[in-house]
Amino acid sequence: MPRLSEVIAELDALWPPDRAEQWDAVGTVCGDPDARVGRVLFAVDPVQEIVDEAVSLGADLIVTHHPLYLRGTTTVAAGHFKGRVVHDLIKNDIALHVAHTNADTADPGVSDALAGALDLRVTGPLVPENGLGRICELDHPETLAEFAARAAARLPATAQGVRVAGDPGMTVRRVAVSGGSGDSLFDAVRAAGVDAFLTSDLRHHPVSEATQRTPLGLVDAAHWATEWPWCEQAAAQLDAISDRHGWDLRVHVSKTVTDPWSSHHTSPGAPN
Repeated sequence: MPRLSEVIAELDALWPPDRAEQWDAVGTVCGDPDARVGRVLFAVDPVQEIVDEAVSLGADLIVTHHPLYLRGTTTVAAGHFKGRVVHDLIKNDIALHVAHTNADTADPGVSDALAGALDLRVTGPLVPENGLGRICELDHPETLAEFAARAAARLPATAQGVRVAGDPGMTVRRVAVSGGSGDSLFDAVRAAGVDAFLTSDLRHHPVSEATQRTPLGLVDAAHWATEWPWCEQAAAQLDAISDRHGWDLRVHVSKTVTDPWSSHHTSPGAPN
């Protein structure tokens, strides 16, 4: 069984911390560098349900995409829900490591995993300067409605589902994808000349402006759903590292849905 420090060194090679945005909080949150690691759990969110799953699984390390403390804190008291996470991790000898924006810009990274989940062929980065997002091609042209249905079928189910803006019958051949929040990337998407953009957390005004300016098709999936495929990709990468070193790690991907939205209702009538 490798030491935690050995596993973390390999994870940092996959997703170098210096590639994270300055505002981000990546790296190891808690854990003894000398502790032995035999079982690892990958998940999107470092929330209580994931910690409970790790405890039941007997995991020694949780690797998440989202940080636990993105904006810092002055306390880890167990009376606060994030403090309870820290207490339960330490009490059960479970380490927590985060790969966030450094995993977004990695190659392969979060958007590669998203493209792979939809069987899209990646042709290059959406933002070449930092490697964010991916430009992809479909094997065969399909309508925007068909492409959205593909996303809905291939991504994990959530209460939000998949929303579409644009002409459902328009032809889609080239698409841009970006796991997580993507409405800051519209300039790059327009410059790429793609037919559609798949991402999450799209807001009203950027979507309205984007669809008025160009015939761009937009597919908006849940934030958690667009990033969950990275967990499978990352787990496979660690499996390969384990085999190479003869570590015999047991690597798991959480299927617990930690998307915060719990239900969806369609309004039956027009505005008053």
